[in-house]
Formats: sequence, structure tokens, C-alpha cells
Amino acid sequence: MAASDVLATALNGANIAYLADLYAQWAKDHKTVDPSFDELFSSLEEEEAAVLKDAVGPSWAPRASIITGDEPEPVAKGAKGSAVGGLAAEDSLAIARLVRAYREYGHLEATLDPLGLKVPQPRKELALATYGFGDKDQNREVYIGSLLQPLLKGPSAKIKDVVASLRGVYCHTIGAEYLYARNEEQREWFRQRLEGDNWQKAVTPEEQKAILQNLTEAEGFESFCQKRYVGAKRFGLEGGEISIPSLHAIIDQGASQGVRSVTIGMAHRGRLNTLVNVVRKPYVAIFNEFAGGSFKPDDVAGSGDVKYHLGSSTDVEVGGHSVHISLQPNPSHLEAVDPVVCGKVRAIQDDTGDTENRSAHMGIVIHGDAAFAGQGIVYETFSMSQLKGYRTGGTIHMVVNNQVGFTTNPENGHSGVYGTDVAKAIEAPVLHVNGDDAEAVIYASRLAEDYRQAFASDIVLDIVCYRRHGHNETDEPAFTQPVMYKAIAEHETPHALYSKRLIAAGVVTEADVKAQWDAFFERLDADYKAAQSYKVNKADWLEGGWSGLTAPTGKVESAYPETGIAQDKLKTIGAALATVPDNFDLNSKIARQLKAKAAMFETGEGFDWATGEALGFGSLLLENHRVRLSGEDCQRGTFSQRHATLIDQTNQSQYTPLNHIQPEQAKIEIWNSFLSEYGVLGFEYGYSLRNPQTLVLWEAQFGDFSNCAQVIIDQFIASGETKWLRMSGLVMLLPHGYEGQGPEHSSARLERYLQLCAEDNMFVCNITTPANYFHALRRQLKLDYRKPLILMEPKSLLRHKLAVSALTEFGPGTRFQPVLGEIDALAADAEIERVVLCSGKVYYDLLAERREKELNKVAILRLEQLYPFPEAALAAELKRYPNAQVVWCQEETENGGAWHFADRRIEKALVAAKHKAGRPAYVGRAAAASPATGLARIHAAEQADLIARALGVKKTD
Repeated sequence: MAASDVLATALNGANIAYLADLYAQWAKDHKTVDPSFDELFSSLEEEEAAVLKDAVGPSWAPRASIITGDEPEPVAKGAKGSAVGGLAAEDSLAIARLVRAYREYGHLEATLDPLGLKVPQPRKELALATYGFGDKDQNREVYIGSLLQPLLKGPSAKIKDVVASLRGVYCHTIGAEYLYARNEEQREWFRQRLEGDNWQKAVTPEEQKAILQNLTEAEGFESFCQKRYVGAKRFGLEGGEISIPSLHAIIDQGASQGVRSVTIGMAHRGRLNTLVNVVRKPYVAIFNEFAGGSFKPDDVAGSGDVKYHLGSSTDVEVGGHSVHISLQPNPSHLEAVDPVVCGKVRAIQDDTGDTENRSAHMGIVIHGDAAFAGQGIVYETFSMSQLKGYRTGGTIHMVVNNQVGFTTNPENGHSGVYGTDVAKAIEAPVLHVNGDDAEAVIYASRLAEDYRQAFASDIVLDIVCYRRHGHNETDEPAFTQPVMYKAIAEHETPHALYSKRLIAAGVVTEADVKAQWDAFFERLDADYKAAQSYKVNKADWLEGGWSGLTAPTGKVESAYPETGIAQDKLKTIGAALATVPDNFDLNSKIARQLKAKAAMFETGEGFDWATGEALGFGSLLLENHRVRLSGEDCQRGTFSQRHATLIDQTNQSQYTPLNHIQPEQAKIEIWNSFLSEYGVLGFEYGYSLRNPQTLVLWEAQFGDFSNCAQVIIDQFIASGETKWLRMSGLVMLLPHGYEGQGPEHSSARLERYLQLCAEDNMFVCNITTPANYFHALRRQLKLDYRKPLILMEPKSLLRHKLAVSALTEFGPGTRFQPVLGEIDALAADAEIERVVLCSGKVYYDLLAERREKELNKVAILRLEQLYPFPEAALAAELKRYPNAQVVWCQEETENGGAWHFADRRIEKALVAAKHKAGRPAYVGRAAAASPATGLARIHAAEQADLIARALGVKKTD
């Protein structure tokens, strides 16, 4: 039996005062009551406990001598003379349970479907009979204390009034889900707002007129486009136009609370409407794009993208406050933009010092109902929302709920009651609201922003509406949803419904509505005519924080600026790397590593990969560039090589040496991410879009784990600049190399990144020395443009005795080397018989074997950068060996690695060098479906074989 049932059975008007006193005593000290009562009171619901609290008076001071010894205050008696005004205790507790039920289940009987097709079924939890009441009890008065204040005044009320008030709040056109939150403060905040705001009567005529104006613009734009561009795809908002007034309400409410920027992400449906009516992109520009024009000037390179993928930004005045609003570009991968928005918001907050409450800059992500339920990236974005390295003070998630996917009905689109149920994973409240009740939507929108400001947490606004056309304007939805689309055809639009409502209320006249509509159409028609001669006169991609940067020149020499730094700065960084606070309990193994680092700086030799990386980071910090690195286990490093953040062995406190180089420096943030690639890489890409002077890096635990983030790589990192004129300097660190660790721990799929390379869109490198890595990192911020860097990061080379650099290689006059030539003293250049070209870790296997076999007529060249391909630098090296056979050696399978990308490019370099070798020969693993074997014995045999073949060594039995 539930605790409430036990209590209800035990209580009557004679003993409720005693139990109330006992409850008050228990609340002060649980140990002072019998254990059976402790168990009983502990399991009470909030509403049931409230009845007991109220039974002892508003001050909740015990009225019996069992606690204070004072005389109890007199209590007004009712008809039966009991301590609770003659009302039966059983009724009071039953009503408390009913109240709880409405707060928890009321949304299931709410009127949410504007089409009326989904009629809520009566719930047993909300039936009076469940709590022992019948129709004849409707007028019975029950004691409720303060349980429903401020919704109902006074300590008692009729049952019918209790039910009517609860249904008005929880079963009208807003269905609220919030009671699952474990935070009592959040639950109580929602209860007080929902039950106390009385929003239906609080809307002023001025606000109603503003809503009507917003609806006129939203619906008018769609109507105009439907007439002028018949059959053109635009993924219109018809049926969900209320989302535009909703966005205005959220932004206005935020601005009044100090929000200075709003970053919006959304898929394609309704994007054009949001661009013009919220972000204020000129109508004339949109109409020009409908006619085939571009969003960029003709002299700016790039493929462009369809208009319903593009973004824009603007500054608006809201209630005397300036707010920057931006809409992020997004491909047709509907939810891919979610973490990008959050990453960009986090970067804005970090740049502006909004790091305590993170309330001044916010993100809004607009979802479709099917995508919200079906795309795993939604959960990943939710899951990182409260993590220390990724939180943004809460994101508002607006679901424009069309009640249908492309052609899929909700019963096949998700499990559970709502498509928004995924939000419950982080206890985010959900406000379901009928999209035809404009004022309910506006109230819920403001409430959502208030909640975000109050608790710095995510919240979901689920606007239940419909899609008047099919998936696009050329689709026929009646093929698959005939009943729904018959209802839609007969259903009045949101604007028509709301204008009739205001006319009936006397807020506006029919003439006012027509005049407003006609004036807006005249404005659109004027812009439509002007669009024929409209020319884009500037692109906004190099404005704001990006001013001073330029489009790449295409000249190869400009890609290798000098990036070395003074020796004294290097040693200053080194001193910080080898020092920890006096009272810091350092792990003994790491203590030995720090001593080894100190020795590197004393001798000037033996700098390993991790130290070279730290020098790159530290030098940028000294130059006032912030650095952010995140990824799975990246503080220590997957291979226990980085130890950038040290952990005190006694108290688990953290110390990051790079943040203690000197008093005046920028800071590095290194965050161990949760186990996500898609979400975290999207977040870091978004972060990189904000400030080109910050180095942003994401590290995969193993390189091929980035497969899980392929959408971000393909749609944003590789093509974002050419599609949307959005530069990014993001660095992807992908551990790569064949050490016999199996197919999932060998290949970072270098071939996939090379396949994406074109138009100088990114750097792809497979670097073999710590110094070259140092220069590659610094180059990211020393160019006058930004490109992503895809780096095949080593594993076994992290501690390889030969994979080291000297201090002088980091010093003045040094720079990134795209090609590294021969390092050993061999035969004269003309006598070299074989040149082996390679990239990455296999170089050291080749070098060791050549030295062991004393093959002094075999030269080995390294391609450290594969794209943009360094043809001139490679040709200069090849020219030295005019009589040599040229081979390409790689560890990867023939259908992987760089071979198919580099083959013809090497041939061009040979032609440029006037070399007699026509093409390089391939040496490597055979083509295979799996990138590597999982058997160490087979791996060793394959590796030995390809090394021997590359060097021209005959195999021996």
C-alpha cells in the first residue's frame, strides 16, 4: 500500500492534529520519531506533505506540547468541529493526490492538436472516482491549506472549483511536463508560475496587436511567395507561423533580462521566414535569390548553397537594448547544427567574460518533431549541456511540431508518448502548446526564457501545429496522410483565427486587419520589383571579429610563414612545463617525465611530441591567443603522453602548467569530453567560428572514431567556407598508424579527408617531427586566413627515440616544412638508385631498416603535408636524384591511405623536376575491406614485407 493510502486510512478529523505535530517534529529531526513514521513521512509526495504542514498553521509551528511545550493556538472549527475545519482528513489527502496527478499527468488531457484529430482520452489518474469522489461530491468543500495558492485563495474549496482551476492550468492549450525534475526549486518555480501567472487575463491590447503584426509578417511572407514563386521549393512555414511571434517573444524577454546576443540554429523548414522576419535579412535579397541570384558578391569565390540553408546576422534594438541575432547556416542534415550553435554561444561567452552565469548570450535551436525524436545528435547536445567544459547557461529548444515527418506518422517516428521525451534524459522541462492559441504560445515562450535565466538550464517548447503543404511545395501529402490533409484544407490559418479573435474582443477592426495585411503586401511587392536589379555589394564573412583577415591568395609561399620563436621564450615555457607548486602531490612517474622535460631544455636535444605540442600551445598563449582543446581523455592523452593537466594524488585537485608561464598571458582550456564524437566535434567547430584568434582543437581517442562525426566533417568543416563563406581554423587531431592494434585502432581514414580536398579548403598533414607539429599549430593563427587542419597524429612515435627535435628547430627563422628531405649522409645524389616517398610513421620503419641494411643508395623523402599538395617543394627534392627509381610506400591498404590521391600529383612533381621516372610505383598493403588485421603476427609479417619491398631488399626465407 502506498504511503498516502496508509496515511489516509489512519487519519480522521480527531487525530490529524496529532500526526501533523508528529510530522513537524520529524521534519526538524528524523530520529525523534518512531522508525515506522520516519519511513512513512519520507515517502510522502509534496502535495500530501503540504496538507500536514498546513494543518499546523501557516507558520508550520507545532501546536502540541510534544515539541515546544507551548499551548497550541486555537484553530477555527467548522461544522464538525474538527482541527481542520470539519473537513475529513481522508478528503484532504485525496485532494492532495489529485492535485499531484494533475501536475504530473494533466498534459495528457490538454487540448494540443489545432486540427482536433488527436482527441485526448480521459486518464484514470485524473478521474475523481480514483480518489473516492463521485458526481454528488462536486460541491463538497475540502481542506487544501496553501496547496493551490495562488491559484485558489483560502484554506478550503469546493471539489469542482479545485478541478476547474487545475484543468484551466494543466489541461487547456498548454501541457506542462516538469514534475520529473529532481530539483525541488525548479519544480516549485514552475508550479508557482503556471498556477499563479493567470496569463489568459494578463495579455494587454498592445501585446495582442504586436502578436497580430508578427503573424501578418509571417503568414504574409509565405502567402506572397506562394503566389509569386509557384512550385518553387522554399520549405515554407505555413501552419507553423506562430513560431515567428514565439521567437520574437523569447528574444524580447531575453533582452529585457540582459541578453546581448542570440544564436539560432534550425533546419530548412521556415528558415526563409526566420531570416527575413527575425534576423531581418532584406526581403529584396531573398527575392533576388529566388530569381537565381547569389547571397554573395560575384567577385567572392565559392559554390554557394540553396537559399534555405543559408544564415545571416543583424543587430536589433529591443526595448532600448541592442541585441545581435544570428542564424547559423545548416545543411539538410537536420539536427547537425545543434552542437554548432552551442559551441558558438560558448565561445561568445568566453570572449566577452560571460562565464559565471553564462546568461548574457544564448542559443535557440529550432527542431522538427520527427528529427528531434529521431536524431541521436539531439541527445548528445542535451547530454553536454551541463558539463563544465560545454555548458552555455541553457539552450531553448523550440520544436515546430508538424505532427508528421516526411511521410511518417508519429506512431512510427518515435517510441514513448511524445517526440520530445528525449529531453527527459536531463530533466529538461517541456511545454507543449497548441499552435493555434497564439497567446498561449507567447506566454510559454516567455516562460521558457525566464526558466533559462533562472536556472541556466535547457528547456523545450513544443509548439503543436501542422504542415499545410507537403515535405516541400511540390509534394502531395494526401498520398500518405489523406485524413490530416483534408482537415488542414478546411482549417483556418493562424493569422485568420487570431485576427477574428481580436476583432471579436474589440481590440482591432476588420478594416484594421485588412489594412495591415495590404500594407505588408505592398511592401513585399515593392521589394519583389526591386529584386530584379538587386546586387549584393558585400559579404559579411570578414566583418566583426574576422576583420583584418583575407581570402587566401592561392600562392603557395604564403602558406609557410615564419613561425619560430625566440630561444628565451622557449625556455620560459619549458620552465613552466617542468614546475609544479610546492604543496602539489605529483605522481612519481610524471615527476620523472618532468625531469626529462627539464633535461631537454638544458641540453637543447630530444624534444618529444608532447613537448613540441606544449611549446606550440605555450607560445600562442604568450602571444595572447587563447587555446581550447577537447576530446575523450585529452588532458592526459589517450596514450598517456600529454599530461597537460596534472592531478594531485592526495586531493584530486588539478594543475595546468601552461596556465602558469607568466602573469600576463592567455589561458588554455583542456576538457575531457563525454563519450561523443559527433556532438563534441560539432561543438568545437561552432566554437571556432567565433574568434579567429583562438586556437581550437578536437582530439579523437583513436583517429577512426571520427567516423561517428562524419556529418560535421563533410557538411561543415570541409565545405562550410565554399558553401556559406564561413572560415574555421579548427584542428582535428587523429591518432593514426599501424602498430598491430587491429582495424579500429590503426587507420584514421586519411583517404576520406583527402577525397574531400579541393579549392584549398583545408590542410591535411601527416607529420613526423615534434618541431614540424609545433610549426603547424602556430601556422594556424599566423596566416591571414583560416583553414581547418586535419592532422594524422602519431601513436608509437610519441615515445620513439628518433621522432624528436632539437631546440633550434623551434627557434627564429624556422617554419613548417611540407616536405622533409634526406637526413643521412648517403651516396652522391647522382648515384642514388631509389627514392622512397612516404608520409607519417612508416618513415621511421624505413629509416631503421635502411640503416640496418646500410642501403646508402636509397633516399627517403617525407610528405608532411598532403594537401594543399606541395608540388614545388617535392619537385625540388626529386630533382636532386635524377637517376633514381621512385616508389611510394605506405602502411595503409592500397584502397586507403594517400596513394590514390598522391599518385598523379607526384607524377606532376616528377615532370616539374624533369625527372626520368614517369610515375611512382606503389608499395604497401594489398587492397582490403578492413583497414588492418587484428592479428599481431600477420601485422608484423605485412609490415616487414612492405618495408623490404619499398627499399628494394630481396626477401630471404
